[in-house]
Amino acid sequence: MLKKLAPGKILFIGLFFLLPCRGHSGEQWQIVEVTSPAAVKSGEPNLFSGKDGTAFLSWIEAVDDASGHALRFSVWQGRGWSPPRTVATGKHWFVNWADFPSVVSGKDGWLAAHFLVKNAAAPYAYEVRLTHSLDGGERWSTPITPHTDGTPTEHGFVSLLPVDENRLLVVWLDGRKYALTPGTTDGETPAAGEMSLRGAFVDRQGRLFGEAVLDPRTCDCCQTSAVLTPEGPVVFYRDRSPEEIRDISYVRFVGGKWERPRLLHDDGWQIHGCPVNGPAADAREDKVVVAWFTAAGDTPRVKVAFSSGAGATFASATVVDEGNPLGRVDVVYLPDGSALVCWLERTSSGAEIRVRRIYGNGRMEASFALASTTPARSSGFPRMVSTKTGILIAWTDVASSRVRTAFLKLSPR
Repeated sequence: MLKKLAPGKILFIGLFFLLPCRGHSGEQWQIVEVTSPAAVKSGEPNLFSGKDGTAFLSWIEAVDDASGHALRFSVWQGRGWSPPRTVATGKHWFVNWADFPSVVSGKDGWLAAHFLVKNAAAPYAYEVRLTHSLDGGERWSTPITPHTDGTPTEHGFVSLLPVDENRLLVVWLDGRKYALTPGTTDGETPAAGEMSLRGAFVDRQGRLFGEAVLDPRTCDCCQTSAVLTPEGPVVFYRDRSPEEIRDISYVRFVGGKWERPRLLHDDGWQIHGCPVNGPAADAREDKVVVAWFTAAGDTPRVKVAFSSGAGATFASATVVDEGNPLGRVDVVYLPDGSALVCWLERTSSGAEIRVRRIYGNGRMEASFALASTTPARSSGFPRMVSTKTGILIAWTDVASSRVRTAFLKLSPR
């Protein structure tokens, strides 16, 4: 049985081996907590792995000034994290448990990052700031804003995806329709209250091009997820129908243009408000895996679906939770064609981060608890990413007010 990590535990050595968890294949998951590069008063972790397998951890830290924050990142070095570097600092950032920044890597030292900045007194009026580095993170460009509407509305839930050596896709949820409708005579007629999914490309010099509406009506505040296939990028998000059905949809960029949105799975979850629970996806070549949360029929579930055709079609969904999930999912595609999915599951004492391996044919290994946590918003969203030798997981530990990280590796018995 797996030994859970104690809440608030901080390691002062590089690695600490925990008891292994055995899978059906006879292999064992060796679970190792890694000393976090993040300081106390850190949160909102995110992970990214480049094409060469180099992994990046990003997070937000409160700085000495009580009203200021910093976006920092660290690079995985095989047995531990590099000393942290700072992308940007600011005093008027929008810092939120569900809408968190990111750092991604391209080719030849090209890094890109995003964070969120308030643009009005309204609590959810904020903008995306996008910055890049051409020297591995030593110096960062003056931030730009990918959306051009200038309205004091919500813009966030960003996915950054390097497409090739000179293009980065940026996708976000856009709230400009909540602003006053241009051209009204009274100046008070509100636009339709709905978010949209938009995207644009940016090159190595920070020039934006190709802005487009991917879906004109989406759920309000669920994370987006984007993966790259040989046919092009695929973007996943929570949709919103006129009947308030909020299931997962996706859009593919094929042949130089965006296709029409497609429904991933007909859960039929009708909910009159945002569940703040977006999908997560990963890909290896033309193989794609997606995990998501639904509570259709008042039954909470975490589901996973695979595609072997670059997202053109998906196989039937498989339920992977233990019966009482909170969602907050992430997923990684493993080299053997299976996937590792994590989510938050309610327990009698709060919640725990659970992990399960699932195969494309629906076969699953037993799930295991990585760490105890809390269902509170402050615990955030656990993140996972694949490296050359294993899986990294990052999460916010509420007890210590600090980002924690662990490394999972399969080894023979």
